[in-house]
Amino acid sequence: MSTEQELKNNTTLQKEFQNLLEKDFKDRKLKENEIIKATITEITKNFVVVDCKAKMEGMIPIEEFKNDDDFKKLKVGSQIDVFLERIESFRGEIVISRDKARKMRAWKKMQKYFETQEEMTGYITGKVKGGFIATVEGLPCFMPSSQIDVRPLKRIDHLMNTPVKVIATRIDKNRGNVCVSRRAVLEKSKNAEISKALKNIKEGDIIENAIVKATTDWGIFLDINGIDALLHVSDLSHGRVKKPADLVSIGQKIKVKITKIDEKTNRVSASVKALTEDPYQNIEKKYKIGEIYDGTVTKIMDYGCFVKIEDGIEGLIHNSELDWSNKNVKPSKILSVSQKIKFKIVSIDKDTKRVSLSYKATLDNPWNELREKIGEKVKIKINNITDKAIFGELTDSKISGMLHYKEISYDENVENLKKFKKNDTIEVKILDVKDDKIKFSKRALERDPFDWFKENNKKIGDVITTRVHEVLKTGVKVSIDKDKKLIVTIRKADLAKETADQRVDIFSSGNALDAKLIELDYKLRKIKLSPKAAQLDEEKTLIQKFGENATKSGATLKGIFEKAIGKKKKKEK
Repeated sequence: MSTEQELKNNTTLQKEFQNLLEKDFKDRKLKENEIIKATITEITKNFVVVDCKAKMEGMIPIEEFKNDDDFKKLKVGSQIDVFLERIESFRGEIVISRDKARKMRAWKKMQKYFETQEEMTGYITGKVKGGFIATVEGLPCFMPSSQIDVRPLKRIDHLMNTPVKVIATRIDKNRGNVCVSRRAVLEKSKNAEISKALKNIKEGDIIENAIVKATTDWGIFLDINGIDALLHVSDLSHGRVKKPADLVSIGQKIKVKITKIDEKTNRVSASVKALTEDPYQNIEKKYKIGEIYDGTVTKIMDYGCFVKIEDGIEGLIHNSELDWSNKNVKPSKILSVSQKIKFKIVSIDKDTKRVSLSYKATLDNPWNELREKIGEKVKIKINNITDKAIFGELTDSKISGMLHYKEISYDENVENLKKFKKNDTIEVKILDVKDDKIKFSKRALERDPFDWFKENNKKIGDVITTRVHEVLKTGVKVSIDKDKKLIVTIRKADLAKETADQRVDIFSSGNALDAKLIELDYKLRKIKLSPKAAQLDEEKTLIQKFGENATKSGATLKGIFEKAIGKKKKKEK
């Protein structure tokens, strides 16, 4: 009886304890994936045991505490933050992490720092491709190489594993990536110092002792009372400057004028040429267009030469103004650097500060002499032969001109070009000189075949006795003069009045053929002959002479011709 009573009492106590335990667990309200407070109950060699007010105690590997600054201060009874992953695993154990809790808290803090751009303390712990790993608040962050300092550093050993101030520049929550910058902190500090220093200077101030820090091809960097300033190459002098390094040296003190201060970027621009008067201001009073002056060649380019007129003023001689005979001459073949020359001012543009000069205008112009030689015989050396012309230069002046294929011979045959080759020297006549271009003629040295018409007093309408030179399918070629320089083609339709007499097979080389001159153009060098027109004219003449009453008496044209021919034969007898 007593045994049964004890069993009942034990069962009742167990139920009461279970109810109390379940009620206690219910009141604890533990939620997964959140940071909770846990109390350390034991510290072993491999684990830290904590009470999370769960069904059982949690165990955290000791490695998760080794990077914790407060690890040495931990003791039984201390409270720490842990991340609750699962209240109960498949083994019935609680799953917690000290490392995840620290990273999650660091991430929230990092988001806040990124929004406020507040400075943080980090440690550069390693090097990766393109930059470094910086641990900030226990969170590994990426620091690009360009963001470690305001200037490139060859070595960063002095920065490894030491506290450095950084600012979060980019944050990617999805990927869990954070980029930080030490350079931004340094620039921020430097900008603050520069802003303070800029209050002591203003635009227009003249600085006596600006120190040259560095030189480049496009300018000079100066130190003005601790402020970096740029002296651009265009502000060094009113004239042209090749290299700034030719004018100054590192550490040299120079006098400059502050020309611009950009308050947004804290950039300062300085100028040396602003200290002196612009020589272009009154240039038109010193130099006149069309006048000749002395100067020194300072620079030679492919397109021309620069000449120093005076300090701060330079002019350009384009290569077309260097030589009379060659507009595209290479400048270095005419002038050299440091050579003192005379030049003529062609134009002055005060606004763009450009002065155009001419060197050839100070030399004798051979073109003027050539204009006086039009019609004279000269010798040329062939430089080039194209599809339509020969180009050669005068042997006595090196000026080039053109000999068109039509001016080689009066037959105007393009095949005549093949008779010549490069470097041949030939005699020609100067035909024309216009716009600095020369036209030569070789055929002008010979007698013009067209002069035959003037010499024999022949004009349009006259009948000329020609000789058949060549028989063609479409007509015949006839020669007018004995030298056979005037060859004219007569079409088949112009050979005779009657169609039967227009057959080319009745003609042979050497036959005499009377033809009427119906076209003679000396300018276009065009001749047109027609035996048919000569026959028609002769027919009209006969009709007028013998056929006045022939139609009344019933006589035929054939009879009239026979009668006329018969009379001629009697006279001949």
